[in-house]
Amino acid sequence: MNLVKTKRDSEPDDVLETSMVMVASALSDPSRVSILCALMDGRAWTATELSVVAGIAASTTSGHMNRLLSNGLVICLTQGRHRYYSLAGHHIAGLLENLMGVSMGTSKAPISSTPVYLRYARACYDHLAGELAVNIYEFMLQEKWLEADGSELTSAGKMHFEKMGVLLNSRTRRKPCCGCLDWSERRFHLGGDAGSALFTLFLQKEWVTRTRGYREVNVTDSGRVAIYRLFKLKIT
Repeated sequence: MNLVKTKRDSEPDDVLETSMVMVASALSDPSRVSILCALMDGRAWTATELSVVAGIAASTTSGHMNRLLSNGLVICLTQGRHRYYSLAGHHIAGLLENLMGVSMGTSKAPISSTPVYLRYARACYDHLAGELAVNIYEFMLQEKWLEADGSELTSAGKMHFEKMGVLLNSRTRRKPCCGCLDWSERRFHLGGDAGSALFTLFLQKEWVTRTRGYREVNVTDSGRVAIYRLFKLKIT
């Protein structure tokens, strides 16, 4: 017996496909892509600031932001007379990171064209990415701080995180720990709540610093000492 797909049966798929097309369309504009890339630093920006980084007139920025808002890519927080925009969450940051990886893809031997200053250490929304983050992740695997698939901290890993002062969120709705594919290194770095909490500690201890508007992360002198002590990584 052949089953015929009725119009009613196909409606959910049609809705999903239409939604996917709308999100893809929202990502197809260079100005909106520039805005989303700027928001990958994990902080909130005003429309005026975003118009500058995207190189567009302030008068056209609201239209772009409404398009991103309506497709669930960004959120808006109003404080007094000001409106601040940020990515809608870590899942959107992950989508953008994956898109960057696909865009950098090549059938030839992978030679990264990522700028050196971004390739070594950068913010991936709320966690650390780049060569440094990948090396830290490899250390954690070797020392068995992580389960083999990176899905969870081991008891040893939780102990070391606690000693460092990393504050994990036991009630988070996101993955507590996961390997996040690094688009420039093509290896994994630490994502999930554990990755976010570790990066927060790095910033609080001033082991790394950031410049507003840039994803680049700079390791401080005290950070070099701490990272070598904790992860046996020498930073020149």
